[in-house]
Amino acid sequence: MSARTPASPRVRVLQASLIAAVSLVSFAVLSVPFGLSPTPQTVAVGEVAQTTIQSPLDIEYVSEVRTEEARKAAESAVQPVYTQPDPAIARQQIERLRTTLQNITSIRNDPELTVEEKRTSLLALSDVRLQIETVDYLLSITDTRWEIVQAEAVRVLEQVMRRAIYEDKLDVAASGVSSSVSLTLSEQQSALVTELVTAFVVPNSFFSQELTDAAKQAARDTVKPVVQTYKAGETIVPAGEIITPADMEAFQQLGMIRPGQRWEELGAAAAIVIICAVFVPLYFYRRRRSVVLNDSKNILVIALLFILFLAGARLFIGRTLAPYGYPIQSAALLFTALFGLEVGLVFTIPLCVLAAFGLPNSFDLMPYYLFSSLIGLLALGPARRFWGFLRAGLAITLSGAAALLAFRIPLITLDWVGILQYIGVLAFAGFSSASIALLLQYLLAQMLGLTTALQLLDISRPDSPLLQFFLRSAPGTYQHSLQVANLAEQAAEKIGADPLLTRVGALFHDIGKALNPTFFIENQMPGSMNAHQDADPFEVSATIIRHVTDGVQLAKKHRLPRRLHDFILEHHGTLITHYQYNQAMEAAGGDVTKVDIEKFRYPGPRPASRETALLMLADATEARARAERPASDEEIRALITSVIQTVQKYNQLDDTLLTLRDLNLITESFVTTLRGTYHPRIQYPKAVVPDQDVTILAPKKEK
Repeated sequence: MSARTPASPRVRVLQASLIAAVSLVSFAVLSVPFGLSPTPQTVAVGEVAQTTIQSPLDIEYVSEVRTEEARKAAESAVQPVYTQPDPAIARQQIERLRTTLQNITSIRNDPELTVEEKRTSLLALSDVRLQIETVDYLLSITDTRWEIVQAEAVRVLEQVMRRAIYEDKLDVAASGVSSSVSLTLSEQQSALVTELVTAFVVPNSFFSQELTDAAKQAARDTVKPVVQTYKAGETIVPAGEIITPADMEAFQQLGMIRPGQRWEELGAAAAIVIICAVFVPLYFYRRRRSVVLNDSKNILVIALLFILFLAGARLFIGRTLAPYGYPIQSAALLFTALFGLEVGLVFTIPLCVLAAFGLPNSFDLMPYYLFSSLIGLLALGPARRFWGFLRAGLAITLSGAAALLAFRIPLITLDWVGILQYIGVLAFAGFSSASIALLLQYLLAQMLGLTTALQLLDISRPDSPLLQFFLRSAPGTYQHSLQVANLAEQAAEKIGADPLLTRVGALFHDIGKALNPTFFIENQMPGSMNAHQDADPFEVSATIIRHVTDGVQLAKKHRLPRRLHDFILEHHGTLITHYQYNQAMEAAGGDVTKVDIEKFRYPGPRPASRETALLMLADATEARARAERPASDEEIRALITSVIQTVQKYNQLDDTLLTLRDLNLITESFVTTLRGTYHPRIQYPKAVVPDQDVTILAPKKEK
């Protein structure tokens, strides 16, 4: 199966063009503020001072450069921090060892096995790879000595696993196993214990980025802001010395230079834009998930939103509080609500980096934008409820406050008025972001046909007009769709696909049958005549296939999201109506030249996503299960396996992201769901009431 959903050449050209266009616009947006102050710069960091530069006045200020240097020095002195040894891992490994020892014992004591068969079985053990010499010795020792070896192996493993074992020092821990073996054992027994125990020694203490970061942050927090003072006439940089960032900061504090538009600054802007331009497509290429970005409408909307929010953020530079009140976080919420959490994460990072890049307060503005946006979109989650947006707004406010408390507040002096101003700005940023995202996602979904979780929940309500029409017109097909939706939704959760989109797509996949319901057997009364039996197979096939195109027409009429059209079109892929094709072949005497197979083929396309592939499998599985009525797990599993093999045989999954592991998970999920539907029932006998001639039927059989 293909690892990636292929994009058409037209979409690839559009993707490349938009990346280039957004990059150029972003560079222009970053460069414009530099051009507003054209005063040339006479000195730069790294240059050699041609003359001695002295302070023109007395000054005292908090040096951000020197403070950051001190904080970085304190941070770099922190050693990596590891978690405490996990006792659960030790217990698990001890249990695995005991199981292996029991297996070895059962092999040793099996009277039906020859010595050679026992040797082969021991060498084939999966959890431990024994040497041939070890196996020979193991088979030769007495039961008493084997009991001693088992007890010692469990004791040694427990002792070893009590100590911290790091991932990068596993070999050291394994090599020390032999030193823990009791000296009362013989050399061969000790070697056997060592070989058994070594196989179960695994890391139980892992590097903790969180604890290390906390330790580094604690080290940074212990560094107090460095106050730099200069007296009038005091030398800042002697002639011939290299100008440092701290010197440049002093020049700026003294008003001796003003930033101008230098090629270094333009180069820096170009560099950060290039990094962001490479990051996004490279991420999606490595992740091998391009369903969202293979849609022209989606990438156009993403590009436009990215540019609008970036340009808006750069309009607020140079103001004290305005940058912190700008609702850039709404872009993160909007990306997530429209295109999913992954897209939200990937596009939020470069947007926040570019929005704060090169500004005087970028040290605190960039983490403020980044952390509040990321925490906001994580709090929003799948965006299925109105409360989710309120929760995201609150999360943005609180995380923004924490970011400013960490990166800005320690460097400035605030009174109560200033504190209240920051609280107001943060609250405005959080809840205005939530409000803007909620409004725009609704408007964009309606105007552009995009799919959102709120929209899917709304149209999947049982009282929605289209579902009501479906239920009244084709109740049998409606019930079939509900069963398919249950099957597909549960499997989607197992493999990490979108369960909500899968369920709603499954509900509507057969909506086209509502225009001709009596033609399909699930809507016919029991005992009615089968219209397919004596009809022309070409006409029957055309009518059956037409439910796909009819479904798309109904979806367009009722303004279903474009994403749901894919479920209607792809749930049969490019398969053929086999029953009618076989009828036509029988009528033609088996002559394939007289039967055009393409007239029996669904229009397709093949499933292009995991969700539509799940629908194809669930649809076929439910239909066959309803017809064959499997009575056991084995029959259900065989039925599902047959469906999957048939679909694979005709290459219907080649354009999806499903793996063999996914197919195994889908199989088990289908078995679990179908077991509850087609489980065995108790057959109650008829009971005759004493002294009466009336026969009372037993209650309905319980499921």
